[in-house]
Amino acid sequence: MNPLTEELLAGIPDLRGLTALIIRLLFAIVLGAILGAQREHRGKPAGLRTHMLVSLGAALFVIAAIQSGMDNEALSRLLQGLVAGIGFLGAGAILKLQREREVEVEGLTTAAGLWLTAAVGVAVGLGRLGLATIAMILAWIIMSVLGRIEHRINARRAEIHKADATHEKKAEP
Repeated sequence: MNPLTEELLAGIPDLRGLTALIIRLLFAIVLGAILGAQREHRGKPAGLRTHMLVSLGAALFVIAAIQSGMDNEALSRLLQGLVAGIGFLGAGAILKLQREREVEVEGLTTAAGLWLTAAVGVAVGLGRLGLATIAMILAWIIMSVLGRIEHRINARRAEIHKADATHEKKAEP
C-alpha cells in the first residue's frame, strides 16, 4: 500500500470497528447536546456547541488512546490530564464580579456542567454508553428541574430581602 494512503487510513479500523467508532463519536455529540441545549436555552455562555465539543473531545482522547494500545496506567495519566484541562476550561467560565462591596461568583454551574460533559464523553469513549446516558439524564434533571426550583427560592429570598430593606428604611428617623 502507498505510504500516503497508509498514513491517511491510520486509526480507521475494519467496517465493524468503524461502525463502533462512529456510533461512539456521534453518541458523545448527542449526549453533549442534551446538556448544551439546556444551557443554551438559559442563555448561558457555554451552550450547545461548547458542550458537544467537550463531550466529543473527551471521547476522542479516550478512543485514540485505546486504539493506540495504551495500557491502563497510561490511560489513567491521560484521564488525569484531561480532567485537569477541563478544570482550566471551567475556570475560564467562572467570573468574579464585584459590585459595591459585594462579590459575586458566577459560572460555577456552567463549569460543573462542562466537567460533567467531559466525564460523559470519557464514558462514551470507554464504551459505557448506558452509564453515560444515565449520567446525562440525571445532569439534565439537575440543571432543568432543580434549576427552576432554585430560581424560585432565590426569587423569594430576594423579595424578602427587598421587603426587609424597605422596612428598615421606613424605620430610620
